[in-house]
Amino acid sequence: MSHTKSFINGEFVDSPESYLNIDPSTGQSLGAVARGTDAEVDRAVQAARGAQKAWSRTSPEERANLLTRLSELILQNQDELARMESEDAGKPLSQARADAAIAARYFQFYGRAIDSYYGLTIPLQSDMHVYTRREPFGVTGHVLAWNYPMQLFSRAVAPAIATGNCSVVKPADETPRTAVRIAELAIQAGVPRGVLNVVTGIGSEAGAALSAHADVDHIGFVGSTQIGSVIAAAAAERVVPAMLELGGKSAHLVFPDADLNASAFYATKGILANAGQTCSAGSRLLVHSSIYDQMLEKIADNFRKTSIGPGLEDKDLGPLVSLKQQGRVRGMVDAADGEIVFGGGIPENLGEGAFFQPTLISGVDPLSKIAQEEVFGPVLVAMAFDTEEEAVALANGTEYGLMSAVWTRDLARAHRLSADIHAGQVYVNAYGAGGGVELPFGGFKKSGYGREKGYEALDAYTETKTVIMKL
Repeated sequence: MSHTKSFINGEFVDSPESYLNIDPSTGQSLGAVARGTDAEVDRAVQAARGAQKAWSRTSPEERANLLTRLSELILQNQDELARMESEDAGKPLSQARADAAIAARYFQFYGRAIDSYYGLTIPLQSDMHVYTRREPFGVTGHVLAWNYPMQLFSRAVAPAIATGNCSVVKPADETPRTAVRIAELAIQAGVPRGVLNVVTGIGSEAGAALSAHADVDHIGFVGSTQIGSVIAAAAAERVVPAMLELGGKSAHLVFPDADLNASAFYATKGILANAGQTCSAGSRLLVHSSIYDQMLEKIADNFRKTSIGPGLEDKDLGPLVSLKQQGRVRGMVDAADGEIVFGGGIPENLGEGAFFQPTLISGVDPLSKIAQEEVFGPVLVAMAFDTEEEAVALANGTEYGLMSAVWTRDLARAHRLSADIHAGQVYVNAYGAGGGVELPFGGFKKSGYGREKGYEALDAYTETKTVIMKL
């Protein structure tokens, strides 16, 4: 049991009210969480503003050293962070350990990248010296989702502070603890007070206050398309940039010449990782009619072999983040058209946890709710196609465009479809939840805009200034 407080200007800060943090594996409380208000958000933003000028004037080398040191501390505290994440989110312990390692990698990657991040000299004419500078926005706000707390925290904060911004983070209501702990480790690493601040609380309160704060220069959000539009509207009203990573309904396109064992393995992994609570989950399976039944048999067999249990027991599949989410997933599955090939309900003998069976539904209507909307659970819907054109139309046939995968040995087809599919990332004969730290990530259409990860994130958290000097 613990009492989780905000972390502002290098100090723990409580709030007048709190709420309970629930372990979704057991339904039991992990302790109270400070319910941040406008006052705590304002205090955090002012701390960031106060620290930003001095921080932006530190050398890239100094910032690089501090971020690298923070990366090392995250790895040294990997077991503690993983346990927190497993308890907060319900994810299997090994997945939480991997998340901690990836969080460390973000700070390491951007600590190294900032050393070689330069402006340009532009050859205009002989008596003009023209160059560009990449300058930080100032104070960046980050409202995070609950599905990958450590990864989302680090992928937003690392490039932001590497480029000289100071940050205020509002972690998800359900998963606040690792954000506070990493901010505490940042102070231990030597990052100055005020550079990184965390305000815990409810999204509609603390998150809304941060996104609307007049002194926040850039806002980032990861979550639902519905809330993303609200965040974007708040940013537009103040004329500040927003970076949105929103929903997805990503598709696997499996052709007859594909390696079916490999495609079935990755399709299984892509929907069961984090209990399907991933914006980039491969939640639609589009299979050529000639191999459709064979492919579904392989997926069902993989689901049958999946072990389910509490996060700390480190099974293949942990619980959903809450009983509320369990009810939502169950409702969507119960209302779905098509045939349930495997799963479809709540597993027995697992107590009060928010568990749901891995579920495969065949023959759904491409325009039905289950095929169009995010389920955010371990639910895979399958549809057949006969032609390449039909496969592309199905893949592009939702309002989302985050990820996709093409399974084929035909290189010409692979290149054609990589161009024709409207998604921010397209895999060929592989699939990963957003890919590596180095790979730019973001969506088309209602999956959002802006790019995180990779070198592009450094551009996303800076503004270009052009200096034109007459010689």
